[in-house]
Amino acid sequence: MVHNAYQAIKQTLPTEAGVYRYYNTKNEVIYVGKAKNLKKRVASYFTKKHDNYKTSVLVKQIVKIEYTVVETEQDALLLENTLIKKFQPRYNVNLKDDKSYPYICIKNERFPRVFLTRKLVKDGSEYLGPLTSVKRVRYLLNFLRKMYPLRTCNFNLSKKNIENEKFKTCLEYHLGNCKAPCTNLQTEEDYAASIKQIKHILNGNYAPVKKILKAKMEIAAKNLEFEQAAYYKGRLELLNNYQSKNTVVNPKIHNVNVFAFIQDDKNAYVSFFNVANGSIIQVKLVEITKKLDESKEVLLQLAITNILKAITNNATEFIIPFTINYPDENIKLTIPKIGDKKKLLDLATKNAVYYKKQKDSQKSEKKASQKTFEILSQIKSDFRLTELPSHIECFDNSNLQGTNPVASMVVFRDAKPYKKDYRHYKIKTVEGPDDFASMTEVVGRRYKRLLDEGLSLPQLIVIDGGKGQLSAAVKALKELEIYGQIAIIGIAKQLEEIFVPGDSVPLYIDKNSYSLRVIQQLRNEAHRFAITFHRKLRSKNTFKSELEQINGIGKTTAHKLLSHFKSIEVIKQKSITELHLIIDLKKAKAVYNYFNKKRELD
Repeated sequence: MVHNAYQAIKQTLPTEAGVYRYYNTKNEVIYVGKAKNLKKRVASYFTKKHDNYKTSVLVKQIVKIEYTVVETEQDALLLENTLIKKFQPRYNVNLKDDKSYPYICIKNERFPRVFLTRKLVKDGSEYLGPLTSVKRVRYLLNFLRKMYPLRTCNFNLSKKNIENEKFKTCLEYHLGNCKAPCTNLQTEEDYAASIKQIKHILNGNYAPVKKILKAKMEIAAKNLEFEQAAYYKGRLELLNNYQSKNTVVNPKIHNVNVFAFIQDDKNAYVSFFNVANGSIIQVKLVEITKKLDESKEVLLQLAITNILKAITNNATEFIIPFTINYPDENIKLTIPKIGDKKKLLDLATKNAVYYKKQKDSQKSEKKASQKTFEILSQIKSDFRLTELPSHIECFDNSNLQGTNPVASMVVFRDAKPYKKDYRHYKIKTVEGPDDFASMTEVVGRRYKRLLDEGLSLPQLIVIDGGKGQLSAAVKALKELEIYGQIAIIGIAKQLEEIFVPGDSVPLYIDKNSYSLRVIQQLRNEAHRFAITFHRKLRSKNTFKSELEQINGIGKTTAHKLLSHFKSIEVIKQKSITELHLIIDLKKAKAVYNYFNKKRELD
């Protein structure tokens, strides 16, 4: 069964990472999922048989599919988390707010600590995230602490407390993990320099840190401290591979609306994101049909008004691709050129591009569907059928020079080849080259099987041949007692005449009509399919018969020889000894003598 929601979107599904949403008939989000490859992941729901009962039930309820493209799998995971919390879809695992994603915090305090947290406290501290892997965060923090020994204690390191010698050096100092600012063994300026380098790393500004790592590596190598040099090299590689910047890296990007815009001659497309605490929490896509020669500024402003009517938020900043005359003076309009906000705008633009592709594909499919309907309607009218021939089957026989009689059947669905249902037939009950009897056999076998298996019959049968072949096919239908249930016609090869049962005068069809073109295409496809099969059989039987003509050589021996030597020509050149390696001596002599005698006669 073809799933309409999937069919409507499958041609435009991208192979990029993203988040998909399934809707039911009430326009409710019933499932949210993430994907490394949207095309493959979404397709898996509709092209595979599901053993899980709940998954099967979910698929049956889907009437609409939407998706949002993101840059990385991590971004997909974050957006999925946000949308599940927002919509609480019936078929998703419940996500509780206390299991939020982790951040790296640089605490607003004297001698700042750097640590992992799941809470954002508005005390002036700096946060990087949200991040998706706790393991990765801890690995990064461990790296930072090895590079820059920092305190992990939560003591109040005020000047007064340190001057009063309130603290003592701890084990961390003796292990080299901390420089003991608590006992005034590290100055505030030196500690601040380390924090500055850490911020460079966390903000993706690697150049100064790389310079330091390279310098330390070179010094260690120069001093023949190869283990230490290898350590710095490993840290440098880790830094090169680490992508500290996700799609949204800065939780300070809060309460912002993003509007991307693209257009063609007839339509404009706007992609909308609402961003809060660095995460995308709302998405919407809008298509605007142009009526006059409206400017892009007017179209974008119209789309923004339309979107904000449907989605309520209190955003104080709009990220837009170009200047517009927006009436609300309290809204800050930003046209970013670089940085995180530009990345957000680029991502929204990418989603608008995919939305346009999806809409274009749907329009193209609709147009093609209308064209198909017109063709089928014309066939129905021209051949005086009672229903649209969405399923047509065509038969052809092939028996070149009276050998290896075979037949083929090809299927057209919606006026297009449907190769999955093509069939070849070896003639079983007919002796010698008898096209009429062969046609009766094949048509009878085909529709007996469909009836036995309870499968649907075609609306039209096409026979490649004139009145004789058509009568033979009609005979088979009558024997099955289904004559009259299926329309049947014959197409003569020479004059392209169309015959119908019971009428000796051919049916006139306009030579330029789509009806005749489809029937000719069917006939040609059936003929090609039959000829290909016939040649394959004839070639196969030629090889077999050549060996099996030898006295004492049967199918098994012939198969052994052909499997090993690959061809008759190679076998002809072999000595008795070489043949004996594969078959027994008596048979080897028989094969050798046969081909040598034949060679002498030739």
